[in-house]
Amino acid sequence: MKAGTPSARRSNEQAWLITGPLAVLAIVCSFVLALAGPPPPGNLFGAVAIFGVMVATSTQVLQVVVRRQALEVIVTEIPLVLAFFYLPPLTVVLIAVLAALVGQLRRRLSAPKVWFNLARTAGAASAAGVVLLALPPVEGVGPKAWAVLFAVVSVNSLISLAAISAVITLLHGWQAGWELIRNAPAPQVICAINAVIGLVILMAIESNLWSVLLIAVLAIAVVLVYRSYAQFLRQHRTLGNMYELTRAISESGQEGGLVDALLDRVRALMQAEYATLWLPAQGRHPEVLLSARLDDRGLLDVALTPSIVRERVRQSGRPLASGRAFDDDDDVRRALGKHQVKDVIVVPLRSGQAVIGTLEVVNRLSDVGHFTAADIPVFETVAAHVAVALENSRLVDRLRHDAYHDTLTGLPNRRRIIGALDESVKIRLPGEVVALLLFDVDGLRQVNESLGHAAGDKVLAEVASRLRASAPSSALVGRAGGDEFLVTLRLESAEAALELAAQLRDQIRDEMVFDALTLDVNTAVGVAVHPDHGSDAATLLLRVDLAATAAKSVPGSVQLFNPALESRSLRRLGLAGDLRRALDDNELKVYFQPKVTLRDRRLVGVECLARWEHPTHGTVAPEDFVAVAEHTGQLSRLTEVVLREGLRRSRDWALADQPLPIAVNLAARTLTDQHFPDRVQELLSEYRVPAQRLTLEITEAGVLDGTDRPIPTLQRLRDLGVRLSVDDFGTGDSSLAHLRRLPVHEVKVDRSFVQGMATDPGDLAIVNAVVTLSQQFGLAVVAEGVESELTLELLQDIGCEIGQGFLFSRPLPYERLAAWFGAQVEPETTADGELPRLRVVP
Repeated sequence: MKAGTPSARRSNEQAWLITGPLAVLAIVCSFVLALAGPPPPGNLFGAVAIFGVMVATSTQVLQVVVRRQALEVIVTEIPLVLAFFYLPPLTVVLIAVLAALVGQLRRRLSAPKVWFNLARTAGAASAAGVVLLALPPVEGVGPKAWAVLFAVVSVNSLISLAAISAVITLLHGWQAGWELIRNAPAPQVICAINAVIGLVILMAIESNLWSVLLIAVLAIAVVLVYRSYAQFLRQHRTLGNMYELTRAISESGQEGGLVDALLDRVRALMQAEYATLWLPAQGRHPEVLLSARLDDRGLLDVALTPSIVRERVRQSGRPLASGRAFDDDDDVRRALGKHQVKDVIVVPLRSGQAVIGTLEVVNRLSDVGHFTAADIPVFETVAAHVAVALENSRLVDRLRHDAYHDTLTGLPNRRRIIGALDESVKIRLPGEVVALLLFDVDGLRQVNESLGHAAGDKVLAEVASRLRASAPSSALVGRAGGDEFLVTLRLESAEAALELAAQLRDQIRDEMVFDALTLDVNTAVGVAVHPDHGSDAATLLLRVDLAATAAKSVPGSVQLFNPALESRSLRRLGLAGDLRRALDDNELKVYFQPKVTLRDRRLVGVECLARWEHPTHGTVAPEDFVAVAEHTGQLSRLTEVVLREGLRRSRDWALADQPLPIAVNLAARTLTDQHFPDRVQELLSEYRVPAQRLTLEITEAGVLDGTDRPIPTLQRLRDLGVRLSVDDFGTGDSSLAHLRRLPVHEVKVDRSFVQGMATDPGDLAIVNAVVTLSQQFGLAVVAEGVESELTLELLQDIGCEIGQGFLFSRPLPYERLAAWFGAQVEPETTADGELPRLRVVP
């Protein structure tokens, strides 16, 4: 598929826009030379000799390919030095133009290129002749003559460079022209060296005419050395490009962008217009036919060559080359001619002895360039690297597929479902839910025991097939393991999820026929939805499993999760009654975790956290007893216990001239209590604590639930002077932009992102974005879960000011908090009302 539009390319005919001014320049300068310069032809024998030398040097071409054009740097500086010294300038112009014409006709270039090169040669030579007339006359071969002749030859070279840059810019845009100018210093240095060599030859001829013989021998040797050196440069460039290609293949193969990185580099390495990869369909891998074309961004899903060429290479297993330098059969030549293919090389891609596809390059760039036999071994080497990389990529793909799919049914497995579910709950939109349906196949054990496991596998495969065929196209269907299947998708509501579950269950209940047996397979379906029943995959899976278990004993065998199902657990049933007694008997304790400035480790407050040590169950996780408190109506009492203890301790510290701001967590449901702000005001007055020393932390899902319900309560709390904080930011589906309409003061970055900063660039980027944007909105930022010095340094680097975590202290009971503070505070920092600064904790 084409991933970009081709850049605009103009026709070569428009080169007249540059050729015309060059021709005018040549005519004007030649007219000046005819009037002011010595009359031509001068020394006729010398003119003929120099013409022959110019024609000979025009055969030694340094060719530079820019996009579709070949730029030819012809080594004419040496004979130009001699020509401008011995001949009248106008004669030099005529000789240069004639020599250029011979060279252009020999290479059989197109008419626009011939006229451009002739105009460029005439304009550069005539302008150089005018410069020669303007400078002091050349007398002898001393330093004065050197400077004059060097300047004249330099003018000739610079005008040629300017003309070539102008025509490339006209035809291909300023980027191509700039690319040529950027690569110009090396050719200009070569021109300068050639001019110096010309001056040395001039001095030798003036000293002794017989030196011409030695110079001719030296010239032949230089030509041979130059050809060897040019071949060496080509080999060196090819080796460097091969290295870059293999490195790019190695890097991109790990990221899945192998073909994108491959084809464009292969095309550039082989200096071709097209590079095409063809991989026939194999197993679950579809056919691949992609091409990279010069000047196009992205790849094309077409090929310039006919399919007969690729099929022949695949069947024979041997390379196929067609073009001026190759002897190919008539069928291939005719087939390629119909597709306007100048030349092509197609090589097989091998995996062991099997041919898995082909790689081809089409149309060598420039009018005079063609693929040769020497290109085939290079291209075969490239193809060998490509084949290995493709096989490795497919192997990794197979391993990844096996890791995330069930072998029996081919469905995504539990790991894949959990990953997809975690991603889904992060990007939920208002007005929809993420539904999770668990289908538990009844009676599979009896099938295995009666008919064998092969029959049981057939039942599971058939259930999988029916689920996959009946589920909406947007649903992800997977096997959780054993006799359980999962379906997850986005729906309008929990009621829509129940309706879909019933429909899918009916589809599965149709009779299944295996050989002579007819089985009636039933399923129980549990349903859970985000955000009502959980904010992460683990919670949703736990609760949908409870719903599926309950579905086996309800009519219709479809059950939506509700909190009552969770409380059926013996532990939860015990906690429900025990929590009330624990609140009555003050068994719940409040722990305090310090919040510290990251730059100088000054204590700026504490977070108050409820802890419960159950006499039977031991330590009860906060999320467990908070959930029980929500479901049993004890949430307001639990919140007040924490608030009272925190405010009491803040008052005690204030009496000791050590202000201690406190933070208390609120459940989302508390924000729906219209009397809660009044109760907060009463407690603040009772304990005589300024409102700004109290921060109420609400989870992201609670404060940004897609509705405006929490906003009135938040506004009233803010009007009291209480600070408001969004806790666990980043774990929900909101964005920082939503915070602008909420009366909050602070954002707390979730510990999962903070703890992953040192190892996951994605987590580091998320934290950096939260800190930067929050500060721009005027919000304070607190990083939770700071547990290492490296994490601390990273947070300091991105500008986060406050943090809390085990690096500074775990949550502590009040007595240990006071002892911890007293043991670590630096005495000299407690004066003058400065915030206490803590010693570095080893």
